[in-house]
Amino acid sequence: METLRKLWADPMGKIGMIGVFLLIAMAIFAPMLAPYPYDQIGMRFQPPSGEHIFGTDEFGRDIFSRVLYGARVSIQVGVIAVGIGAVCGYLLGLVAGYFEGVVDRVIMCVMDVLFAFPSILLAIFISAVLGKGIGPTMVAIGIVNIPVFCRTVRAAVISAKGLEYVQNAKSVGVKTWPILVHHISPNVVAPFTVQVTLALSGAILTEATLSFLGMGIQPPSPSWGSMLSEARSDMTRAPWMALFPLLFIVVTILVFNILGDSLRDVLDPKLKV
Repeated sequence: METLRKLWADPMGKIGMIGVFLLIAMAIFAPMLAPYPYDQIGMRFQPPSGEHIFGTDEFGRDIFSRVLYGARVSIQVGVIAVGIGAVCGYLLGLVAGYFEGVVDRVIMCVMDVLFAFPSILLAIFISAVLGKGIGPTMVAIGIVNIPVFCRTVRAAVISAKGLEYVQNAKSVGVKTWPILVHHISPNVVAPFTVQVTLALSGAILTEATLSFLGMGIQPPSPSWGSMLSEARSDMTRAPWMALFPLLFIVVTILVFNILGDSLRDVLDPKLKV
């Protein structure tokens, strides 16, 4: 609660919290907020108006409704994918940082191989292997995020191992598991939490990119990336088809990054610039 209070006291933190809250609310209540079903067909290429505030697409589907449902898809994919990467990366980083030696070298060698590829190229490759759809997309983005979390946690663990009270616990014979849980893990929480927040924006962008390329969420399921892909052939005729999904992608990434930066400043003021 103290962290939330400090975050709310920071103007940028407040903007980030409000923005993320609104996006999550939009995703949860999309069926109630959307004026039409996302797959309802009507008049094609209708410009923004009182009846269709974001206009309609080439099939006559309401773009505002599809953007709302697209938020649900994007946030769902982002949260679950980051969850996969965070859990796997946390465990691997904890083991690598604490035990070091051969275990550390093997784990970090694998992480370095994964980290050597640009994240979007790695996600495309994994998606090509696993197939299309929401499940494979989550797994692909989750795997891409593992090296980042592993490195973050490993660095924090190595730093925490040198603390005096951790050394004292080792010297009196405290077993490995209690040391990891009670002495080291609390020192990992701050950088880990910040990384989770920042990774969400990257996961949403990666999902949009995969869907845009036809390797992520498949039509007719609404996804901001697939909406952009569908708009490519009608950019001059109906620019609103691309404008609004793109706007929501940019705003979503922006508010998550603002929240992540503010959270970093609150949890570790030494990093504030």
